[in-house]
Amino acid sequence: MSYIHVSASRQINAPPDRVYAILADYHQAHPGILPKQFFRRLEVEEGGVGAGTRTKLEVHLMGTTRTMHHVVTEPAPGRVLVETDVDGSSITTFTVDPVGNGLQCTVTIDTAIKTQDGFLTLLARPLAALLLRRVYLQELALLAGYASGVYKIKR
Repeated sequence: MSYIHVSASRQINAPPDRVYAILADYHQAHPGILPKQFFRRLEVEEGGVGAGTRTKLEVHLMGTTRTMHHVVTEPAPGRVLVETDVDGSSITTFTVDPVGNGLQCTVTIDTAIKTQDGFLTLLARPLAALLLRRVYLQELALLAGYASGVYKIKR
């Protein structure tokens, strides 16, 4: 079994606590930062804010739609939020690091995805990593817009 690791970061002109609150709110804010062409539906099954939240997410990538079930943990509350797929196929970590005077932060989205070994998988890995990084850059752009007040969360 191998892993694909995909990571993207962006500096955001908003306080880290505001940015983290958006990430941790799976009822309203977090669904608003997901690029709609890739993330079709996010349903909260339990909890809804931070650790203990359980979600059902429909993801459409590379012509395939997949339903994922995540459990959310907060290894470092206010700084690190982790979504783990209950089947063990992926782990996505959101890290919010303060920058400068604390009015800005850098957000990193990092995912490790289990893959099968084999020739076709070897060919698909770079494409999947490239596509997922582009998705994360879009997600970070939406997060920056919401956190800075340029965009409003649709309720």
